Amino acid sequence: MSRAARKLDHIHHALSTGQSRTHGFEDIQFVHNSIPELAINEVDVSSKIGELSLSSPIFINAMTGGGGDRTKRINQQLAEVAAECGIGMAVGSQMAAIKNPEERKSYEIVRETHKDGVVFANLGSEATVEQAKHAIDMLEASAMQIHVNVIQELVMPEGDRDFTDTLKRIESIREAVDVPLIVKEVGYGMNMKTTKQLADIGIEIVDVGGYGGTNFSKIENERRARKLSFFDEWGIETTSSILEAKNGAKTMSIISSGGLQSALDIAKSIALGASATGFAGHFLRILTDFGQEQLIDEIKQIHEDLIMLMTALNAPSIADLQKVPIVISGRTQNWCTQRGINLNQYAQR
Repeated sequence: MSRAARKLDHIHHALSTGQSRTHGFEDIQFVHNSIPELAINEVDVSSKIGELSLSSPIFINAMTGGGGDRTKRINQQLAEVAAECGIGMAVGSQMAAIKNPEERKSYEIVRETHKDGVVFANLGSEATVEQAKHAIDMLEASAMQIHVNVIQELVMPEGDRDFTDTLKRIESIREAVDVPLIVKEVGYGMNMKTTKQLADIGIEIVDVGGYGGTNFSKIENERRARKLSFFDEWGIETTSSILEAKNGAKTMSIISSGGLQSALDIAKSIALGASATGFAGHFLRILTDFGQEQLIDEIKQIHEDLIMLMTALNAPSIADLQKVPIVISGRTQNWCTQRGINLNQYAQR
């Protein structure tokens, strides 16, 4: 199967398999504040990841590209939405365009459409320094995502089978590029050891890509004759992933992704320690089923709801929201207890 055909397969199966929503956010409860002393118009939702400033903690996370006219159209529509809403956007892996220059347009359309916006380039951890520079130049990118997707590759019939020297390649790219580097999981979460290893080589931003959103094991199993179904329930839930990452590298900027669909998911992500949030499957479903205007309305409503939540929590900024008290229960609590993560610090702040 060609790379372009595989990209179209991924879109089809992502929509058909959906999101499991087993991300852990139901385990997080805010401690109510009866006297917030804050007005809605005082709330500022701008944020930072590393040294990169964002007008909103929401961005459209990596989805597609490299599948001909259909993926070009999806990326154009998403970029138009991002421009209208003033949010950032990441493209899917650009390896397709590096291998086949005819696919460049399906990515370049994002920068052509979102001229002054934050745009993330994207490649897998197998990429070389030169390929990373090529991907950044292709988009005049604000930052570079390097995605790590071991489970997806193992389940993918034509996927990689050798993952040696991954950290060395990531470190080489970090040293060579002049934009912020984000290391991103694709749906299986990150643990504290991984984030510490990344911090040790100079990575300042991770996207935890937790379990509970689009499930690439299920997607790739749809393309296999003999299914590796034992990977379908594999991974660290999004809430536990944020806590693992924050405790593995306390100064690292964290992007929460993996099944997010609402302002409440965003607020809980930030209270756990994230500085930004990536939406992919939820936005793709709305775009596909209802169109651009509905997606624009959804993002604007999420922004309004987030401001309401921050007002109720007496959090005029994202930094303040990261300090509000939360009580953590259920599977997230059980996970963190066994992993040695102290949750009292979150309830008593």
